[in-house]
Amino acid sequence: MHFSKWPNYLPVIVLIVLTLCACSCNQRAGNSPPPPAEVAVITVQTERIVLSTELPGRTAAYLVAEIRPQVNGLIKSREFREGALVKAGDLLYQIDPAPYEAAYSQARAAVATAQADLATAEANVPALRLRAERYSGLVGIHAVGEQDHDDAKAALRQAEAVVEARKAMVEASRAALESSRINLSYTPIKAPISGHIGKSNITVGALAAAYQPNALAVVQQLDPIYVDVVQSNTDLLRLRTSLESGRVTRNGALQNKVKLLLEDGTAYPIAGTLQFRDVTVDPTTGTVTLRMLFSNPKEILLPGVFVRAVVEEGVREQAILVPQESVTRDPKGTPIAWVVDKDNKVERRTLELERAIGNKWLVTKGLAVGDRLIVEGAAKVRVGAPVRPVPFTGTPGASGGKPTASMRADGKENHV
Repeated sequence: MHFSKWPNYLPVIVLIVLTLCACSCNQRAGNSPPPPAEVAVITVQTERIVLSTELPGRTAAYLVAEIRPQVNGLIKSREFREGALVKAGDLLYQIDPAPYEAAYSQARAAVATAQADLATAEANVPALRLRAERYSGLVGIHAVGEQDHDDAKAALRQAEAVVEARKAMVEASRAALESSRINLSYTPIKAPISGHIGKSNITVGALAAAYQPNALAVVQQLDPIYVDVVQSNTDLLRLRTSLESGRVTRNGALQNKVKLLLEDGTAYPIAGTLQFRDVTVDPTTGTVTLRMLFSNPKEILLPGVFVRAVVEEGVREQAILVPQESVTRDPKGTPIAWVVDKDNKVERRTLELERAIGNKWLVTKGLAVGDRLIVEGAAKVRVGAPVRPVPFTGTPGASGGKPTASMRADGKENHV
């Protein structure tokens, strides 16, 4: 080969050299281990939380009075406006009192007659008693006959019996007078309680029957107002176990305070108080009724409204809350989490979760204080693999204050 031809082969030689260098570099790169994966972690800490349960229920009037007549009669007038606020003692209906006034007058006359008959009967007794006493002294000396003495005593006993009969008649006539007076007093139908009265179920001129099954109207007191909710007996047993074990403690004076959520999800502005838990479990549902009392000055709450009550269960002083995104589940549904150990290698932890609190999980087993929990990057790690942990800079599960655990009766969790 002549040196004069080298310039013609120079591009080919350069290309071969570059190709060999590239292959050598790729081979060296393939043999080097990859750098550790970067994961974002948080350090597990404990915090104080207030546990509460959200229970569905309905409102009920504080007092309810169904207005029914206590005597028969014709409705003469109606003295209220439907839907108005009435006070105890206000006249609602007027039953025609004429028949009862007549009966009262007759009973009063009967009392006067009975009293007059009694006075007449009592006037005869002293003379007959004196005669019987005189005959008792005379019969001993045979001044009067034995028969006359017996007749005098019999006449006295008869007069005294008439007096007792007249007294009984007076009492009976007085009782009849009182009964007629009571019946007459029932002709004006008055409100037994203060509250709002609903629609009238009878019109003027209609005949009302004493103690009829259908109420003429209904009066309801709405301030304060009751809220009746139901709670699973299983939840009560779980709470009792937690209290006895010390995991949960009572929250002092605030324990009986109750919050309320309305149908549209807004919070009722006034806190209520828990009145009592029923001692009987409904055998068909396995639930216990709880009754709360709420002030209702603006009458926002009406009877029969669906609400959700947030009832405090207690306080957990050393609770572990972790972001929900840091917890996954294996094919069997068991919750798991990934933790970075002291050698910056990945560990897998099996967890026990009690409930969700907002967008966090309340962990009861599987994590300890100081564990570095992987929040981001868990999808690209495996057990035992080295990682490069960096602090998580987001705000997972931020609650903006002291967390409060709220569990709904249907199993869903809320953050209040």
